[in-house]
Amino acid sequence: MEGMAPPRMPSAADVNAYHSPLSAWISQGFGFLASLYSSLETSPSFSWHQIWVIWVQIRANAVAPVLKLAEVLCLIMSVMLITEKLSMGTASLFAKVFRWRPERRYKWVPMGQDLEMGSLAYPMVLVQIPMFNERQVYKLSIGAVCGLSWPSDRIIVQVLDDSTDPEIKELVEQECKKWESKGINIKYEIRDNRHGYKAGALKEGLKRDYVHNCDYVAIFDADFQPEADFLLRSIPFLIHNSQVALVQVRWKFVNANECMMTRIQEMSMDYHFKVEQESGSTMYGFFGFNGTAGVWRISALEEAGGWKDRTTVEDMDLAVRATLCGWKFIFAGDIKVKSELPSTFKAYRNQQYRWACGPSNLFRKTAEEIRRTKKISLWRKIHLMYSFFVVRRIISHIVTFTFYCVVIPASVFVPEVNISSWGVVYIPTTITLLNSVGTPSSFHLLPFWIFFENVMSMHRTRAVLTGLLDMGKVNEWVVTEKLGNAVKASNDKEPGKKSGSPSSKRILLPELGMAVCLFLCACYDFACGKNNYFFYIYPQSITFFIQATFDTFSSES
Repeated sequence: MEGMAPPRMPSAADVNAYHSPLSAWISQGFGFLASLYSSLETSPSFSWHQIWVIWVQIRANAVAPVLKLAEVLCLIMSVMLITEKLSMGTASLFAKVFRWRPERRYKWVPMGQDLEMGSLAYPMVLVQIPMFNERQVYKLSIGAVCGLSWPSDRIIVQVLDDSTDPEIKELVEQECKKWESKGINIKYEIRDNRHGYKAGALKEGLKRDYVHNCDYVAIFDADFQPEADFLLRSIPFLIHNSQVALVQVRWKFVNANECMMTRIQEMSMDYHFKVEQESGSTMYGFFGFNGTAGVWRISALEEAGGWKDRTTVEDMDLAVRATLCGWKFIFAGDIKVKSELPSTFKAYRNQQYRWACGPSNLFRKTAEEIRRTKKISLWRKIHLMYSFFVVRRIISHIVTFTFYCVVIPASVFVPEVNISSWGVVYIPTTITLLNSVGTPSSFHLLPFWIFFENVMSMHRTRAVLTGLLDMGKVNEWVVTEKLGNAVKASNDKEPGKKSGSPSSKRILLPELGMAVCLFLCACYDFACGKNNYFFYIYPQSITFFIQATFDTFSSES
């Protein structure tokens, strides 16, 4: 238009002013490579000094910026993680000091005798026991459930047997018939397929006609042994609090002292129950259902959409959907159910892969649903998405491996990167001490717990990324092998009874590779470094090596 000056074209300086730091690094890197290529053409031969000079330039211009960025991101994630752990620890401590037990927060009236109504005063309860080739432990759970104190005409025991071994199926069926002959209302249910795995079995079990009269359903895995008063102590929470959908109780491990690995598992699991679930129940009325040793209100389960097999954590999936419907959960830590920890390294790795991959995949599939729901408060949404999923199920694994197994060891080769002492020392020390509160008797095992968990973080990080990207073995379900350790010392072996499947001799190459890399980092730091990281890196590399070859050692012993 007339009277208007033509627009000025941006100069190169204007464009450069808007370049991001990442673009600047890329430009700098390309310029360095060009100069390096030029020197290669003009120099007929290289000396070791020239090679060192080139490495110093590469380190300063390419490696150091990337490592510094990784350090900053890891420190941010570490702050997020320790903040979350401190908040959970504070809530758990509050509940313990002020005795803020579920009986004080919710109405609980013991089950009493009603002379007029008799057994009709007790609600109908279904008890489900899903199992798959559980030769070693099927008698434990069936026997314990059949011994529950509850009117025999108001309880139905349902054994959901997905076993593929005909011999085991026959043994389980005979065990059910034995208890049926004693007057127990027990049903033996099988399927002609394993569609949906555990979720599919539980879903099919709820479709039976005799279930329609049941108000609540208790679930126990094949290695769980509830005490006789389990229902008498848990069901009243559901009867007198109509907004409560789930009562989850604590696990007690019968084989915790079997070996170092089970002791370390006990420390992690005790922290999960005493701190994570206690704080979730106290502050938000929400936590992840553990898949066993809990009682559901069947109407709440159905309102949430029932069991789904879209992930390998069908229990957590159900808990999230029930929360989005407005239901609350109670963690009754005073009620304990005996169970078994994985006592073989292979079984433990399979379990941890499923527990790390499933939640990240569930977050991918439910994040939008959580954001859009209007049935829960904004505060509970934030807790569910940020605290429960992002920090505890994703960041905790990624930062443990990336920071302590990659960034810190790699920094010994890059003196341009100086990691803050609060990130290297104070944060991990605080996190470690917080994790020890669940099992004070194992405080002396903290160093072993640290190195073991750091190694397992590599396996868990791989699982988390698999779940987030929804790829690979994201929906592969591997049943955790149980060995029935609770009765091995007292019961003789059954005739024809097979022992657990033999361990295959194999070396975990990724872990072995990390062991070698960490060993080289420690050696370099010992010879040339100034931060004395080798005190930490040497034992960490040894732990990686032990776990990489553990299957081989265990199969030869």
